[in-house]
Amino acid sequence: MVKIATTESDTFLTNVNYRTRIISSLSDIGQAAWDELVATQADANPFLCFAFLDALHEAGCAAPDTGWHPQFLTLWTGQRLDAALPLYVKSHSYGEYVFDWAWADVYRRNGLEYYPKLLSAIPFTPVTGSRLLARDNTARASLVDALCALQESSGLSSTHILFPPEDQARQFGTAGFMLRTGVQFHWINQGYRDFEEFLSSLDRKKRKNIRAERRKVQEAGVHFRFVSGVEAAEKDWRFFKRCYDRTYATHYSTPYLNLEFFQRIGDSMPQNILLIVAERDGKPIASSLVIHDERCLYGRYWGAIEDLPCLHFETSYYQPLEFCIERKIQTFEGGAQGEHKMARGFLPQKTWSAHWLAHPAFAQAIEQFLDQEGGGIDAYIDELGERNPFRPGTVIDDQSGRQH
Repeated sequence: MVKIATTESDTFLTNVNYRTRIISSLSDIGQAAWDELVATQADANPFLCFAFLDALHEAGCAAPDTGWHPQFLTLWTGQRLDAALPLYVKSHSYGEYVFDWAWADVYRRNGLEYYPKLLSAIPFTPVTGSRLLARDNTARASLVDALCALQESSGLSSTHILFPPEDQARQFGTAGFMLRTGVQFHWINQGYRDFEEFLSSLDRKKRKNIRAERRKVQEAGVHFRFVSGVEAAEKDWRFFKRCYDRTYATHYSTPYLNLEFFQRIGDSMPQNILLIVAERDGKPIASSLVIHDERCLYGRYWGAIEDLPCLHFETSYYQPLEFCIERKIQTFEGGAQGEHKMARGFLPQKTWSAHWLAHPAFAQAIEQFLDQEGGGIDAYIDELGERNPFRPGTVIDDQSGRQH
């Protein structure tokens, strides 16, 4: 496994002197310095905080033994952290949600090594958020320059930036990266007073179907309990992990996250944690985990030990939607993929990634592929827009100010 050596040097970038350090452990930065930098970002979210990333590393989920070698790129002025890029050397493409397996296969069939590669992402987390953490535009531009210098000197096949905001994706594009788009489905709170008012905004068929789905769960005798991170006990986390593991087993795959990780985030960032537990006859039968701040709720994981009709929709969508309405949370990001979410009031949103490949011929071929794929994504979003789930005449403002 190729690993970039941890280095420290003074680098003259964008007319500013920064000390560049490659960090293999967040403890070398410290929680106070890291979270202070994150707090300066307009689009900060809980997944960027020290507690979440440190839990992934220390619990062994995103660690060298699992093919994630942390090599965070940082810029310093004296003892002050001015910019940082979450960065990993990866020996595979698991846990990324922007799929490049076909690219790796083409390399293999031509006798070339695709792995290891450089990856900037929050492991196992397809959530848009800042990747160029910087105090100002100068530091941000310098961080891009430092990454370009690093990728040229590393000898690795490629660099991939996953789920940056559009403005940062375009900044990478200006630096020579190829841009790729995808689609997620987000629910936007229009100031609804309650769930019924939200339902009234949907067309008749969608409204009727949701009521029928909720009625099936209620008639099965299922009740729900909200458990905040502060309240969560070890038994709650153990039950959730049992549900989480069963979801992966149903899909014949191996879970990425372990009990230690969940317990760590429960202890270190309880204000952002909510477990939704479904119970029947006084016993838990399903659970979902959502992570939230004051602006956004993020659907993450769910599972059940009993199979009941519509239990997934109620536990993973309708109960979190009620939480958002009650707390006046603006956005509910439902996670990766899932066109079925549109029938429940979620709308398509474009996501971004940026890619650089060292091999000129392969870079050219992938650039052509991305041009074609991008056109298909735009056409797909247009097609989805024609299946708007809301009543005719209903205007929904999304995060970008577009109206549907």
